[in-house]
Amino acid sequence: MSRDERLRHERAYRGDFLLDKLADCPVTVCGAGALGSWLAENLARQGFQKIRAIDHDRVEAHNLGNQLYTQADVGAFKVLALQNLLFQAAGVEIQAVNKRLEQDNCPTLLKGSGLVVDTLDNSQGRRLVTRCCAERSWPCLHVGMNGGFGEIRWNQGYRIPEDPEEGDVCDAPLARNLVLLLTAVSGESIIRYLAEGKMENYSVTLEDLQIHAGE
Repeated sequence: MSRDERLRHERAYRGDFLLDKLADCPVTVCGAGALGSWLAENLARQGFQKIRAIDHDRVEAHNLGNQLYTQADVGAFKVLALQNLLFQAAGVEIQAVNKRLEQDNCPTLLKGSGLVVDTLDNSQGRRLVTRCCAERSWPCLHVGMNGGFGEIRWNQGYRIPEDPEEGDVCDAPLARNLVLLLTAVSGESIIRYLAEGKMENYSVTLEDLQIHAGE
């Protein structure tokens, strides 16, 4: 099956010029959990061909409700499972980086990105990505959530949320529908940035099913 056939509907909606631009843009997704796995899949199905995913975790059974992975992936490293799933789903072979982002490796792991997307679930990692991109003027989009609230914000003016004082952040309440809403809105924000240079911020609230654009 040709790439054109796989992207028939996106090409009809976006046009050849923009689809070619998406295919040529190197995107690095930091985190391959609930947000990162679905966002990487969404980008691959929309025409992005140069995707790098960075994560050091393995797939666990409790991930299956809100992450892209299947029962067969339990125990595998997330980025390697994601690499296999996206090739099977969209014919896109992503670059899988099975490492933890650290102070000394962050510039190297993010280097060459046309866009960095932070979907990490901890403030230390978000702080590293924020600082690294700001110091090098690399465009960076942060996608995060807490309870029934999610936000999509570009690096300029981004405020890093603190981790909860008690408990494991991985055990925080998390609704699958909020994950998918944020995936769709952040994917559209990325495409609008590449198409028009607009850095649009959004907040999403699940209880009243609202999407708010804002500074």
